[in-house]
Amino acid sequence: MGTKLIWGGRVISGLLACLLTVSATMKLIGGREVIEGFVRMGLPESLRAPLGVLELACVVIYLVPATSVIGAILLTGYVGGAILTHLRIGEPVVFQIALGLFVWLGLYLRESRLKSLIPFRTSLPVEFGPARSTNR
Repeated sequence: MGTKLIWGGRVISGLLACLLTVSATMKLIGGREVIEGFVRMGLPESLRAPLGVLELACVVIYLVPATSVIGAILLTGYVGGAILTHLRIGEPVVFQIALGLFVWLGLYLRESRLKSLIPFRTSLPVEFGPARSTNR
């Protein structure tokens, strides 16, 4: 895998981690805007700190190379919950969907193990052999 792609994945993952870390920190610190957001979404204020800790833990697991795939899976679940929360109150979810896609794009570009699990097609033509009957 090319060095530019690996660094591209690192940059995407790093920017995403910064964004999510700010989000988690805001939940942990609190503040009027955060509490108003929780009320608007119909979430109890008592979930603010646990959600901040959960988000921060997912980011840390995502950034550690040995656990990055598990971190991406956890962040996908976290973002899925955010999508559901926003859909429930009729808000657009384009940002949350993009966030989930960038989680996997960043990881795919920086993690060579994913290349064998999720291979992209090449431009080489595929030849199929003659059809065989499964009836004997």
